[in-house]
Amino acid sequence: MGLYCPEPVLKLAEAFKTMESGRTLMITADDPGSLEDIPAWCRRTGNELVSIEEKDSIICAIIRKTSK
Repeated sequence: MGLYCPEPVLKLAEAFKTMESGRTLMITADDPGSLEDIPAWCRRTGNELVSIEEKDSIICAIIRKTSK
């Protein structure tokens, strides 16, 4: 929280480096750009965006690692 573009996606990418394929990660962010940045990162990397929603200005996304 309190991180702005591109920090939420950079933190996401860093966390995925050590995760096993098939595992999921939940990320929360308060940067409105994350609503576009996280899905774009998933498309670019081949990982699955399970869900993304915004509630009370907080974005919550669940991503499944499907790439190596």
